[in-house]
Amino acid sequence: MTIDKSKLTPMMRQYFEIKENYMDYILFYRLGDFYEMFFDDAIRASRELEITLTARNCGLEEKAPLCGVPYHAVDGYIKKLVEKGIKIAICEQTEDPALAKGLVKREVVRIITPGTITEPEMLDEGNYNYVAAVGEYEGSLALAYCDITTGLMKTTQFGSVDKLIDELIKVEPSELIFSERTPLSHEVLGQLDALSVTVTPYLDHAFQIHASERIITRILNVFSVESVGFVEPSAMLIASGALLAYVEETAKVPLNHFNKIDIYSHSKFMVLDKFTRRNLELVETMRTKDKKGSLLWVLDKTCTAMGARRLKAWVEEPLIDIDEIQKRLSTVEVLVDDLLLRSDLRTHLKQIYDLERLTSKLVYGSINPRDLIALKQSIFVLPEIKGCIDTLEEGEFETINADIDALSDIYDLIDACVVEEPPYTIKDGGVIKTDYHPEIATLRDAVANGKNWILEIEQSERERTGIKTLKVGFNKVFGYYIEISKGSAKNAPETYIRKQTLANAERFITPELKQLEETVLGAEEKIVRLEQELFSELKQNIMVHVDRIQKTARAIASLDALLSFAECSYRYGFVKPKVTNKDTIQIKNGRHPVIERIFNEVPFVPNDTLLDQKAHKFYIITGPNMAGKSTYLRQVALITLIAQIGCFVPAEKAEIGVVDRIFTRVGASDDLSQGQSTFMVEMNELANILNNATSKSLIILDEIGRGTSTYDGLSIAWSVVEYLSQHSGIHAKTMFATHYHELTELEGKIDGVCNFRISVKESRDDIIFLRKIERGGANQSFGIQVAKLAGVPDPVIERAKQILAKLEINDINNNIQNLTAESGMDSSLEGGQSSGANGSQHQSGNGFKAQSSGANQISEGLYHYLDKLEVEQMTPIEAMNALYNIVNQFKADK
Repeated sequence: MTIDKSKLTPMMRQYFEIKENYMDYILFYRLGDFYEMFFDDAIRASRELEITLTARNCGLEEKAPLCGVPYHAVDGYIKKLVEKGIKIAICEQTEDPALAKGLVKREVVRIITPGTITEPEMLDEGNYNYVAAVGEYEGSLALAYCDITTGLMKTTQFGSVDKLIDELIKVEPSELIFSERTPLSHEVLGQLDALSVTVTPYLDHAFQIHASERIITRILNVFSVESVGFVEPSAMLIASGALLAYVEETAKVPLNHFNKIDIYSHSKFMVLDKFTRRNLELVETMRTKDKKGSLLWVLDKTCTAMGARRLKAWVEEPLIDIDEIQKRLSTVEVLVDDLLLRSDLRTHLKQIYDLERLTSKLVYGSINPRDLIALKQSIFVLPEIKGCIDTLEEGEFETINADIDALSDIYDLIDACVVEEPPYTIKDGGVIKTDYHPEIATLRDAVANGKNWILEIEQSERERTGIKTLKVGFNKVFGYYIEISKGSAKNAPETYIRKQTLANAERFITPELKQLEETVLGAEEKIVRLEQELFSELKQNIMVHVDRIQKTARAIASLDALLSFAECSYRYGFVKPKVTNKDTIQIKNGRHPVIERIFNEVPFVPNDTLLDQKAHKFYIITGPNMAGKSTYLRQVALITLIAQIGCFVPAEKAEIGVVDRIFTRVGASDDLSQGQSTFMVEMNELANILNNATSKSLIILDEIGRGTSTYDGLSIAWSVVEYLSQHSGIHAKTMFATHYHELTELEGKIDGVCNFRISVKESRDDIIFLRKIERGGANQSFGIQVAKLAGVPDPVIERAKQILAKLEINDINNNIQNLTAESGMDSSLEGGQSSGANGSQHQSGNGFKAQSSGANQISEGLYHYLDKLEVEQMTPIEAMNALYNIVNQFKADK
């Protein structure tokens, strides 16, 4: 829209001068009690917020499109826009309209984007709200991210885009900034779009080494970036500096609560890729995206918002350092064993508000009187908490106790100044205690006496005039007045000055009443101004202690998370695992932590597990659908993960050898947004496992190859078993649930492969799932019985039985697929060791000459062909081809 600014009214010219600097934002322009939006902003905001679009004169021939929202309800409207990824600039009046000469000064005081929200009403108290930045330097990539409401900031570096994407999925930032001169790859943009992350290009000069060094040293108040941990130029340094520049620009206040950047390496944590996070349902369920039904839902017994955020972060970052794991486990053990200690600590923690976000409100200037009382009440219980753990030295207790500051001086500051039950805002007064400042006491005496004088005037005027209905009142328009009913108004003295006529009364003022009004109201105005000054002074006095409050808040968060582990372990009968560096996972009577809670009225059937690098390296698990294979697989993975976050585990006994990462390939569905079929999704997940697994990994495979033909699927599954079991660089502990019963033949042929099945009890045509894992392979799939359990109509079930019976009788002649499973696949697939050196032996069936034979005989050519086959040296694909040749020749010989 082209606009001749010379024709605009002064106010609209001011609007455009401000708007020109915020073209990518919707500008909320303060006008009295409203925030108003104009032109394109108004059209967009009215559509997104579903509010009325109107217009106003602006000096042009056409009126300016306009919409507005009341200032007292603005948070709700901002939240709606931000949730849609829309960025907002808040433009406030920066001088008192009563004192302004001409147009009131205005300026943007705050920028709100999805990653820079500070208002608690717009945030989930149990989650961090991250804004992130991507940096690049000499071929390396880095991600820096922070929560501006807590001051938490982290950064890490990657060698590939795939690793960056995995970290973005884990962090789930609300917003990501990047250099305007270095566009993000389509792969990264696609993933960000899937995560609904707002993408913001930012000034390129902020992504330079020297610019990053300057802003980091200034905001963190350090001499050099080396003291922060950046010992040399890096992508992490660039990403961190650019992020701080962006946050400072949007906040428009000093970032006093940013005092540390946590530089971390992936070697400190178990690697969990996006597939594993999704399949194990760590923090949300796959289908509904709800917390209920996830592992976090079971473990979260926290008492504070800070603890809830810390717990979630721990669940998503299992440790691999045994010493760190043992510290947490030792702390949890003390808390589990001491019911009184645990109960007392939880009682105290429930009285603590969100110290991290209260601190950020202090920094951003949005803290209100009731927030300060919440801070005071939180501080009140800190000595009690320190007293509970003061003598404990096990695990994390000593560090936590040292980090918790009693903050008694801050408590005294607030207690001396602010009344116990203050109003929500400072603007109307009534916040500061009378004895806090002598002038406050003097002015309040004047107000109190003045109001008493007014009551005395009411009584004396009734007596003097004889009008018993006379009363003295007050409103903000006319101030104090004398009100007389219509019938008695004729008796009003001549000294009364008529001020207002109502339907049933007349209102008057007198010189004496106006003089008292000036005394009372003048004192009240002075009180409000003085209270605002004293409240601002109090905030500044507390501000210098932000670091101490934050350090205490983080210690409380860790204590709360550990208490949550202990409470969960005590309630649900979890046991302390033995965590070692051995390549062994041994679990006695393990249980699935989530399923057990969801179906808590039905006893959960526990199962044992022994995985090692010797005879029990690779589980092949068979059994019917719905029998519990998937539950068992996830159960083992979750128990391992729970142990490595430092919590007790759902088992009778457990020894967990630390794993560097858990891989899962569970189920599959089309990923239409990425243009991928079910089978392609499955193969992508499989490729990720085969390319990245190590001997320290735990691999969970729940069906491989079901998205393609039986031949292809079985061949891939077979090859995967060989590769994971025999590849010199892997030898990972693996659990593989499959419907390909042919794979059970690999036990005894490949070292470490062992068969397990889900036990089933048959009763006529029905089956009962016993949910117990036992040695051996399943000899049938029970597919028809499962279909019956699922409610498939009886005619379909009966017909399926007839077809199955015929196929089982006639499979050699009529069904190659079932012939493969029943009449030779087992023998021709034995060995499974990949060779590729015998391809010349597997000739085409066209090389045979048919011989006449009886019904139970085979031709001489087929006989010689079979005789030459070296089954032990064949790969699955070669075996399939050979079998196909056999069937074709057999048919030709008939």
